[in-house]
Amino acid sequence: MQWRYDDMETFVQVVRCAGVTGAAKHLKLTKSVISKRVRDFELALGLQLFQRLPGRLELTEAGEALYDRIAPLLGELHEAVEDMVPSSGGSLRGRLRISTPMSFGIRYLGPVIADFGRLHPDLEIAVDYDDRPVSLAHGGYDVAVRIGHLEDSSLKTRTLGECKRLICCSPDYAQRRGMPGNVAGLAEHDAIDYALVHARRFWQFEGPQGEPVTVAMRSRILANNGEAIRDMAIAGLGIASLPAFLVAEAIGDGRLIAIPLEMQQRPYTMAALYPNTRHVPAKVRTFIDHLVRMFQLHAPGELPGQTPEYMTRPGTGIGAVRIDPDSDSVM
Repeated sequence: MQWRYDDMETFVQVVRCAGVTGAAKHLKLTKSVISKRVRDFELALGLQLFQRLPGRLELTEAGEALYDRIAPLLGELHEAVEDMVPSSGGSLRGRLRISTPMSFGIRYLGPVIADFGRLHPDLEIAVDYDDRPVSLAHGGYDVAVRIGHLEDSSLKTRTLGECKRLICCSPDYAQRRGMPGNVAGLAEHDAIDYALVHARRFWQFEGPQGEPVTVAMRSRILANNGEAIRDMAIAGLGIASLPAFLVAEAIGDGRLIAIPLEMQQRPYTMAALYPNTRHVPAKVRTFIDHLVRMFQLHAPGELPGQTPEYMTRPGTGIGAVRIDPDSDSVM
């Protein structure tokens, strides 16, 4: 039995869509056709690609190894065809899949992506809002926008800027509990922390010589969304450490106070990440260039009446990075 291209592509979509139902919707086919294609592919290869468990499928070791090999190749094949198809008025074609943090994506990237869509009416755009780090390869994403501390990996990056982090509390909390006079004093206060970071609740600062200074915090509340953390801080439930773009408005209208301390936390890097492939698709290059231009024109999160000194202008360097899942990152 010979394997077929349609069966191979269906297998990749079942993995990316986390099941037969999602793949059927994406490919506009019935679930029975999707299931048959996967079975035919397994028979042609003589391999079991999925474990059939109640209510879900799980990749076998062979299935995972095969997916890691063929998914990038299929992506390059689609890009090669799309790049050759003439478009109207220089508009991009195909489908662009974007992953972005929820709060930042909804507040700031929505209009940026909408503007890009207007410029390229022949391009399909799919945006996933999720604060959790995702695998671009397994998720089938073309580009991800991330905010956090970046480390080397197999992904390429385009730096968009940096965003200062602010330690905040409400005026009510400051009146009831007082404000810490220094970084060490933070340990005596209730913290509202980010749930997707790690189990240990340490806040890190940069000392006078750039050395790391760590404070063990007492996390009263954990939440997996930056806006929820901000709103709990506004409600007077504790002290929060948040990106400036999330708290600029609340500081400007007096709902939050930025606590002055003798040390600062390392700023977050804002970056666009994309696969490290030999050929970067035109839709990815063009979208990232669009992001850079928009960040140069409109720096997110400026405090009212202040120069946004916590925002550096976008860079143009390309390197290899990853979001460290154990760092205090992404909102």
